[in-house]
Amino acid sequence: MKQLVILLIAFATFSCTNAQKTEKQNFSKEALSEKLLSVEESQITFKDILKKYKGKTLVIEVWASWCGDCVKAMPKLKELQANNPYVSYLFISADKTAEKWKAGIEKHELKGDHYMMNDGMKGLFGKAIDLDWIPRYIIIDKTGKIVLYRAIETDFEKINETLKSLK
Repeated sequence: MKQLVILLIAFATFSCTNAQKTEKQNFSKEALSEKLLSVEESQITFKDILKKYKGKTLVIEVWASWCGDCVKAMPKLKELQANNPYVSYLFISADKTAEKWKAGIEKHELKGDHYMMNDGMKGLFGKAIDLDWIPRYIIIDKTGKIVLYRAIETDFEKINETLKSLK
């Protein structure tokens, strides 16, 4: 009985901690100030990237060309894009080299804007957005508020519902 109580307390603690990470209204100052690499090979802050989408609904996908789950989710992503043409799409890569990143964009015919983290998943930007899995989806509404902070490839129903609620 004592072990069951301890197990329940541990589960409740973990669930509450995880729940806090799934809900967020704005990006941290660290995330906003972090620079990402553009396909033109210039550096731009995440804050300046987000300014381009002011007044638009935005889906951000954090992915990598080497990620099997990312590739597996691409047909669902393309379906999402076809069903939601009013939404903007921003792809942020965790690839290790710009060559592999750009080859992945071309190979998978990813439609949207593309940037790459300078230091991979576990780097400063990854930590600033609580990145623990890819693909990772974040949805921002027209007011710039984060409405879905953490969704993964198994959450497309949740992603679709969130986008429908924003129409």
